[in-house]
Amino acid sequence: MSQEPPSNKEGVLARIEETVLCLLLLTMILLSCLQILLRSVFASGLLWADPLIQQLVLWSGLLGAAMATAKGKHISLDVINYLIPEKIQPWILLLVHVFSALTATLLTYASYLFLQSEMKYGNPGLLGLPSWTWNLIFPLTFALIAGRYYMAVWRCLGQLWQQRG
Repeated sequence: MSQEPPSNKEGVLARIEETVLCLLLLTMILLSCLQILLRSVFASGLLWADPLIQQLVLWSGLLGAAMATAKGKHISLDVINYLIPEKIQPWILLLVHVFSALTATLLTYASYLFLQSEMKYGNPGLLGLPSWTWNLIFPLTFALIAGRYYMAVWRCLGQLWQQRG
């Protein structure tokens, strides 16, 4: 059950995501090294650096999950390929994509509700920004993942339609 490569528009989005992810990782590495240097040499550090690194880890993990979805490298059970007939595999792949799209949609909605709560009741967050700004990554990445799965559903339906005719 292989997945079709992303379209050109999806490729541009993937390159933007890769760039953002690289910048996040570079920032995490530089801040961590700076913290080590400041603690070792000057017996001090930046109070905001550790919480910022924690947020960057969260952001890079979620963006990494979105990128894995785009490349078809997300968690999957390849054992199905060996257990079911080849003729049924496209239908199973379609069901998996539908289930994943619906799950990501529910997660997008839940994270939207969480974000609304943070906007209403949240405290001031890191670097003087409201706490909800740091949580924007949840609905954004879940919506991105859901959109990619809906596109995968559309591609699967197109392939099944072509096989039918």
